[in-house]
Amino acid sequence: MRLRLVPDDTSFDFFKRWRLWLGISAVMMALAFGSFMIRGLNYGIDFRGGTTIRTESAQPVDVAAYRGAIAELGLGDVSISEVFDPSFGPERNVAMIRIQAQDEEESVTPEVIAQVEAALLAVAPDIQFVSVESVGPKVSGELIQTAILAVVLAMAAVLVYIWLRFEWQFAVGAVLALVHDVILTLGIFSELQIRFDLAIIAALLTIVGYSLNDTVVVFDRVRENLRKYKQKPLKEVLNLSINETLSRTIMTSLTTLLAMISLFVLGGDVIRGFVFAMIWGVVVGTYSSIFVASAFLLYLGVKRDWSKPGNTTGNQFANIDA
Repeated sequence: MRLRLVPDDTSFDFFKRWRLWLGISAVMMALAFGSFMIRGLNYGIDFRGGTTIRTESAQPVDVAAYRGAIAELGLGDVSISEVFDPSFGPERNVAMIRIQAQDEEESVTPEVIAQVEAALLAVAPDIQFVSVESVGPKVSGELIQTAILAVVLAMAAVLVYIWLRFEWQFAVGAVLALVHDVILTLGIFSELQIRFDLAIIAALLTIVGYSLNDTVVVFDRVRENLRKYKQKPLKEVLNLSINETLSRTIMTSLTTLLAMISLFVLGGDVIRGFVFAMIWGVVVGTYSSIFVASAFLLYLGVKRDWSKPGNTTGNQFANIDA
């Protein structure tokens, strides 16, 4: 017996108020962009600059104890992670401690580093400080530019791919949905002031891929049904296609969310920002594939039969002959 979260023969009218959904999405994007412009992002060490301290000890790394000792110093954004390497023996336990730059300085001052070392020695008396490296604002600025370029190039590649595989109307709808997802993700990070680092850029690119996959599944069924039902209005074809893929969409989103929520609860502080971005991205990506990408496709209209040459196009107002 198969588990069915959604019946096979659903007939929801997703486009009864499609202009309202587009309006809501536009308002949400405006609010997200406004928050980004006014509050900005809470950049992490990767984008702000700071200092990385590498430690070694014979005792196992206690990330919670390290964080507790350093938290008393009030240094702001501090990232602590254990380094795993197959070449390390049981007596070699390595940790990476990253501290954000203080008071507009390019790196952490020697006095602050000495305070950190003293705090860690109180927790692990045999700890050794192998290296101290600083990341200045120039490198951080280059990382920001590279991150923005990566997201923009990813969406440009999506535009070309969808355009070649389908039609330009599909490409525009898909890219607008991706822009919607990225802007809302940046907005929620700006509003909640969650730390924004390179891991979040990786999450943004993953969200772009997830949302694109969801959108392409729907668009593939739309293209099949446009060829199959040549006399149906585009609105009915879109509704039929989304209903036919709804079970797959819901199952994929829920199973992904189950994994992400487990990681969010049990994964610890190191990956919590990344996982939060993924959870948010799955929700808005599922929404946008139906209520943004498909709604814009309805607005723009599409050619009905790619197998025959002709100048007949279909939209929500067209009267299509077979």
